[in-house]
Amino acid sequence: MSKLHELFNQPLQVINIGTSKFKEDLDMQGIKTIQVDWQPPAGGNIQLLQALDFFQDNEKVEKANQEAVQCIKDAHPFLIDIGLAVDVIPRMHSKKILHAGPSIAWENMAGPMQGAIIGALIFEGMAANEEEARALIDAGEIEFAPCNEHAAVGPMAGIISPSMPVHIIENRTHGNRAYCSINEGLGKVLRFGAFSNDVIERLKWLRDVFAPALKKALVLTDGIDLKSLTAQALHMGDECHNRNKAATSLFYKEIADYFMQTDIDTDTLREVLRFIQNNEHYYLNLSMPACKAALDAGHGVPYSTVVTTMARNGVEFGIRISGLGEKDWFTAPANYIQGLFFPGYSEEDATRDLGDSAITETMGIGGFAMGGSPAIVQFVGGEVEDAIHYSEQMYDITVNENSNYSIPTLNFRGAAFGIDVRKVVETNILPVINTGMAHKEAGIGQIGAGIVHPPKECFEKGLLRFYKVYGEGATYE
Repeated sequence: MSKLHELFNQPLQVINIGTSKFKEDLDMQGIKTIQVDWQPPAGGNIQLLQALDFFQDNEKVEKANQEAVQCIKDAHPFLIDIGLAVDVIPRMHSKKILHAGPSIAWENMAGPMQGAIIGALIFEGMAANEEEARALIDAGEIEFAPCNEHAAVGPMAGIISPSMPVHIIENRTHGNRAYCSINEGLGKVLRFGAFSNDVIERLKWLRDVFAPALKKALVLTDGIDLKSLTAQALHMGDECHNRNKAATSLFYKEIADYFMQTDIDTDTLREVLRFIQNNEHYYLNLSMPACKAALDAGHGVPYSTVVTTMARNGVEFGIRISGLGEKDWFTAPANYIQGLFFPGYSEEDATRDLGDSAITETMGIGGFAMGGSPAIVQFVGGEVEDAIHYSEQMYDITVNENSNYSIPTLNFRGAAFGIDVRKVVETNILPVINTGMAHKEAGIGQIGAGIVHPPKECFEKGLLRFYKVYGEGATYE
């Protein structure tokens, strides 16, 4: 019997690539078939393919990318102080409010962001109520700008107003700083657009009581090593975006003794320490600026295709690329989050993806490190295997692995980091982000959590712009 005859007498083992129609026919015949959802690189777009071809194995790009990710990896962020935004954030002034995501006009903002801005104006004493706040904005008295363009980040609406206290993070390797507000905790909070009296009173307490107390404690330290705390927390089941239980506990353990050494009265001391103790997400507002400080160190490397920012304003998703400018945002409509809703809510209630917290995924933690945080699936949905798959898949679209942030369940392999615009476009694999869902109306708050991906158009636009700047015929100097 010939080898060919033997082959055709064996049971069929079919892998179907592309359209599922052939698989459906084989299923009807009882033939087991594996479906592979293949797409052509760059979706078959000729311009994108031309750009990919030009930058494929490009020596300048490869060298620049290694330089960018080395800067990011070498960064060493420390919490060194806390201060009022207007005093410490570059280019901040008394009538400027920073927000999450790429730049957006007031009239186009999502409900939670508008609500948070109204609350910020009331907190600042610039308005007594919603009507006065809206009148002030309509009169053109308030300037808006992205946090990310001011070395800052903010979760959800991401609002930072002039007299809000912000953590000051210093990257001691490169000397740059990053800033983030204090996490308010859960429930009715400003970052989800709430601006009731209790929200405003909490913000005042954070400014007038908590921040001065933390400042006194930090003076006694040599800075709190956030890189070390994040690395430890990842080995304890956090991914430092939506799960910060271990990281907050580690921070509490680190800072508590310094609080005890201050002259703060006992009642205030207990109140301040209890606030951190009872707020599992406190560390998120340290994790985010720590990532920001590291990624900013890797921004501005000519020829680098590494993504240094992913951020969302509830309407658009935006990315920035190391080799392009600080204000070169590449945007597309933000997606809706897929996951678990709190009782009584559904997809119809949710706003689009919102917040600067995807800076954690840009750094290679958060959704990229879900494989080491199995408990996160109880919050965002899916199975443990899904979380591990997401972490493994991210190696296909990144430049390197970050040995500083290793994942125990992947045999302590360094987390994937250094998202490469070229690889995203070529493979059609999008970065994974785990995140909370905000209600589309201001003030209602979080209604669930889940998984979301950036729109691929962001990366396509970025690659085309990159090709225009550095590609064939370009005259970059």
